[in-house]
Amino acid sequence: MTIEILYQDEWLIAVNKPSGWLVHRSWLDRDEKVVVMQTVRDQIGQHVFTVHRLDRPTSGVLLMGLSSDVGRLLSQQFEQHQIQKRYHAVVRGWLEGDAVLDYPLVEELDKIADKFSRADKDPQPAVTHYKGLATTEMPVATGRYPTTRYSLVELEPQTGRKHQLRRHMSHLRHPMIGDSKHGDLRQNRAAAEHFGCNRLMLHASRLTLTHPVTGEPLVINAGLDRIWMDALSHFGWIGHLPEIERVEFPEASGQDDGTQVD
Repeated sequence: MTIEILYQDEWLIAVNKPSGWLVHRSWLDRDEKVVVMQTVRDQIGQHVFTVHRLDRPTSGVLLMGLSSDVGRLLSQQFEQHQIQKRYHAVVRGWLEGDAVLDYPLVEELDKIADKFSRADKDPQPAVTHYKGLATTEMPVATGRYPTTRYSLVELEPQTGRKHQLRRHMSHLRHPMIGDSKHGDLRQNRAAAEHFGCNRLMLHASRLTLTHPVTGEPLVINAGLDRIWMDALSHFGWIGHLPEIERVEFPEASGQDDGTQVD
């Protein structure tokens, strides 16, 4: 079982996290055997240190330090919003244009992990830059209309709230396909049945940062998986994401079938 390495030097490593994988073991998922940190550690033969996280159903660039000191420096860059994050998503409906959504979010608390946290906190600032890249209308009925509309969207979060991108798209009434918590169940089922989109269609495509040791600019792109490429083909969007589209894939990573599980 291996994971795709996007970048590696003596100080840090970036991998392409598959959808369905946890970043690290959690007491909430004690029986989960496939996690990114342990897989990468075993693959390269040294310890890795997480500096940020991606939700379990989200795929894409995951950055880790190869020492605690570098991990701390990278974490500081994330905390100070010095790292630019770019995502791509498939959403319901036609979302066009280029805008910034400034919409505060109430903190989402987990019933178990956050049971001692305050539930009455004020909404936290949350800002997302979004841009519609392409639209399509497919001959599939998911409600009272005989067709269904989808959009390919580029997202750049300026803040890092829990499920920020999913919640912001839902607020705009363009929920992400495959989002079991903030999305549209009928849309999710139809997209899975007709187009193979049986996972959250959210991909962390790029990280842009300053190397914490050399000071050089570093841009890391993560290629799309088969489910994403099939979706682009179904919707006529091949060519819209040239930097991360591909026709060949790494060896099987051992990931599950991509079904949304969070």
